[in-house]
Amino acid sequence: MTEFTLRKIVLQIEEIRHEGGPPVSPPPLRGAVFAICRNPFAGHYEPDLQPAMAALKPLALDLTDRLVAALGGRDGIDAYGKGAIVGEGGESEHGALWHVAGGYGMRDRLGEARAIVPSAMKVGGMGATLDIPLGHLNAAYVRSRFDVITVTCADAPRAGEVLFALAMARGGRVHSRMGGLEADQVAGLDGLR
Repeated sequence: MTEFTLRKIVLQIEEIRHEGGPPVSPPPLRGAVFAICRNPFAGHYEPDLQPAMAALKPLALDLTDRLVAALGGRDGIDAYGKGAIVGEGGESEHGALWHVAGGYGMRDRLGEARAIVPSAMKVGGMGATLDIPLGHLNAAYVRSRFDVITVTCADAPRAGEVLFALAMARGGRVHSRMGGLEADQVAGLDGLR
């Protein structure tokens, strides 16, 4: 079995009170959790990466549990996203290993979640930033949940490492007023509306 030896886990929570407009209560929360792991594929080309996806599922479940707890529990979490930064010696496809584990790990813990999990990945060095896109759990067209959370780690990913991240939010952009489908209008039948 492929091993993604864990070096460290980082958790961040943002509480957004206002962005120049009136303060809101309760304030929306955005959070991200990420793991810095050894990349077992760094430095060589592996033609068949798919079997390694299963090795990441326990990590995804653990990170999901940590982030849900940090956001105060499952109730109210209505947006999610995922991403990866692959360090030197790796390729973007090593970040794509996170698509199944990260997405289904969150869905397993969050329950009903029909919309696609927005995702971003790239190759980058220590201190690289990644903007993880967020979208509504059940309806991709809820504009107020189109958002992003930026993650970075000063000492990661090092050469031969990969940063695997999950993101969630409780509430939309603090002063959302762009119209469209509102969260209270979601039917949640097709992942779009």
